[in-house]
Amino acid sequence: MKKQFPAILLAIVCFAGLGATAEAQDRGVIVVTLPFEFVVSGKTLPAGTYRVSRLSDDNLNGLILSTYEDRVSVIVHSIDVECARAAKPNVGFERVGESHFLSRIETSDHIYTINVSRSAILEAKAKQQGGTSASGDSGSS
Repeated sequence: MKKQFPAILLAIVCFAGLGATAEAQDRGVIVVTLPFEFVVSGKTLPAGTYRVSRLSDDNLNGLILSTYEDRVSVIVHSIDVECARAAKPNVGFERVGESHFLSRIETSDHIYTINVSRSAILEAKAKQQGGTSASGDSGSS
C-alpha cells in the first residue's frame, strides 16, 4: 500500500489541476434556470435551464443562450458591455404584464445590457389590455 500511495496522490493532484483549468476556460459562462418563458432578440423562449456563453474572446461579439432540454439557442447582441464589479452572475428582465424581456446578463467578468425593442413592449402592453397590437389599424373607415 505504501508503494501505491505516491501514485494515488499524484493522480489526485492531476485531477484537481484539470478541474481548475476547466473552470478557468469557462470563465464568463453562467447557467440559469428560468421558471417562465421570456423574449430575447425577437424570439420567445420557453422556461428551462439555459447556458450563457460568449461567442468569442471579444466581449462585443455577443453571447449565445442555449438549452439542451428544448434544443433552443439564440445569439444575443448587447448594446453595452461593462466590467463587473462583483462576481455575481445574474440575469435581469423588463416585465410587461405576463411578458418577460431579457434586458441584462451579468457574468463573473462582465455586465451585458441588451436592447429591448420598444415595439415589442408596446405590443405586450396591448395584449395585456386585450387590445390590438401596436402595429394594427386604428379602425377608422
